Amino acid sequence: MKLILLFICTLFSTILLSQEIEKEKKYSFIDFQYFYGSIIEHNPDIAHLITGHPEGFIVSYNNKTYGFNEWERYYNYPDWGFSLIYQNMKNEALGENVSIYGHYSFYFLKRRLQFRIGQGIAFTSNPFDIETNFKNNAYGTTLLSTTYVMFNYSQQNIFKRFGLQAGISLIHYSNANIKAPNTSTNTFAFNVGFSYDMYSEDFPEYIVKEEGKKFGEPIAFNAVIRSGFNESDVVGIGQFPFVVVSGYADKRVSRISSFQVGFDVFFSRFLKQEIEYQFISFPNSGLSGDEDWKRAGLFIGHELHFGRISAVTQLGYYVYYPYDFEGRTYFRAGLKRYFGKKYFGSITLKSHAAKAEAIEFGIGIRFR
Repeated sequence: MKLILLFICTLFSTILLSQEIEKEKKYSFIDFQYFYGSIIEHNPDIAHLITGHPEGFIVSYNNKTYGFNEWERYYNYPDWGFSLIYQNMKNEALGENVSIYGHYSFYFLKRRLQFRIGQGIAFTSNPFDIETNFKNNAYGTTLLSTTYVMFNYSQQNIFKRFGLQAGISLIHYSNANIKAPNTSTNTFAFNVGFSYDMYSEDFPEYIVKEEGKKFGEPIAFNAVIRSGFNESDVVGIGQFPFVVVSGYADKRVSRISSFQVGFDVFFSRFLKQEIEYQFISFPNSGLSGDEDWKRAGLFIGHELHFGRISAVTQLGYYVYYPYDFEGRTYFRAGLKRYFGKKYFGSITLKSHAAKAEAIEFGIGIRFR
């Protein structure tokens, strides 16, 4: 069930991309890129898994925009689409990964510099198994959450609709602590490839944004409830549900940007098991075994709007913190989808620095 929820999580972000583009003519292109790189040793616990130089390929289908939707004009007419990545990790314990993504590509420097970010789900061929593959402490499940970012120099339609591109990529795999172990991997790679334009020569003129058009909204208040499943870092301790209750105020200062301030209350059952385990296993740890497993925090945040979709980032600090787990600061990032003016759904990743704690599925209401 937890893996099905993870699958729904990443597919949800992919479906959101296609829902935003309605009743407009599509202009598409595909690209293929080969990459070769190295796994970054972000944690000494994965040093034994870095034995070669991973390689693979990225195939993408992309839809161009030209300002049909107003938000596209404020982001310099990005592309959106879907990607497939195959990666040979060049390590017997890690095996091979195949992943699918929804992505956005943004352009700079007269559309020569491309920045792409994709979120999706991966299948790994050789996950952790206590008996047959105990060395793989990076991937605790067969299905993983995955993110990739890419910086390319891109020149499209050089000769008979073919173009060239080259750059660097970072590919991340993790199960967000749905099940231990979850040390995760990050691959830094160089990529090179080609693109092929599928649209005809009648690509429309870009619709220019209206300059000087004022935009503003009064302060709004939001109530959110988030939930999911996660596990402690201790292998075999068990997976447990959690609930997060949040409230915050936001102020939209432009068509693309909002700022937030609010609070979270965390009810994380895995921490109750973590406290009991630490108390029994390490009697000299100073724990009484009765520490409260609930937490509360304050946060500030930012929301980047793409029509009905937005990207959320929040930085929080625990003000009620009876048990020390990964430090007092936390970070949340993810996607929101508005349904009308009041209701929204969200999928976010909560972490402590680079250490993921949980994928959160949320529903909320926004009111003035």
